[in-house]
Amino acid sequence: MVHLSKIYTKSGDDGSTGLGDGSRRSKHDLRISAYGTVDETSSVLGVAVALLESEVSGEPRAGLKRSVVEVIRHVQNDLFDVGADLCVPGEDGEKLRITTPYVDRVEGWIDEYNERLEPLHTFVLPGGALVAAYMHQARTVCRRAERCVSRLSEVEGEEVNAELLRYLNRLSDLLFVLARVLNHDGKRDVLWSPGETQKEADEGDGD
Repeated sequence: MVHLSKIYTKSGDDGSTGLGDGSRRSKHDLRISAYGTVDETSSVLGVAVALLESEVSGEPRAGLKRSVVEVIRHVQNDLFDVGADLCVPGEDGEKLRITTPYVDRVEGWIDEYNERLEPLHTFVLPGGALVAAYMHQARTVCRRAERCVSRLSEVEGEEVNAELLRYLNRLSDLLFVLARVLNHDGKRDVLWSPGETQKEADEGDGD
C-alpha cells in the first residue's frame, strides 16, 4: 500500500527523479517520458469521466454512460499499473507487471461495445460530442505513450514488458470504439472526406 505523508520532497530539484528500484534518472529520460505520457492518458480520461457523470442524470442513455464510466475507471487503475511496471525496470524490486489478462479484458470490452456500431467505410475525425472528442484526445495520447514505450524497448540495456506494449496498443483501439459509442453509436461521428478541401478549391477556381 502506498503511503504519502508529504507531497514535496525537494529531491527532484536537480532535474532528476527516482525509479521504483531506487535508481535516479533525468526527468527527460525516455522511461520517465513513457510513464509520464501514460499518466497524461489517464488525466484526459478523468476529464471524460467528469463530463459523463455530469450528463447521466435523467439522460436516456444514462445506463450506457454509467457502464462506460465503469470501464474508464478500471482503465485508469490499469494505467497506474502500467506506470508501476515501467517504473521498476528489469527484475529489481517489487514487481507489478502487466499480464495477458489485462489485454484480454480490454479486448473483451472492445468486442462488447463494437457490437453497437455499424462498420466504417472511411476514417473518423476527432469531434462530435464533447466527451467523444476527449476520448479521441485520450486515444492519441495513448498512441504517443505507446510510441515512447516502443522506442524505450529498442534502447540497449532497457527492459520493457512485451505485454505492456500489447496493452497500450489495444487500449487505443478501445478508446476509439468508446469515442464512437459516445457519439450516439457513431451517428454523430465526423467522417473524413478525402480531398474535400481540394475539390472546393478546384470548384472555386472555375468561378
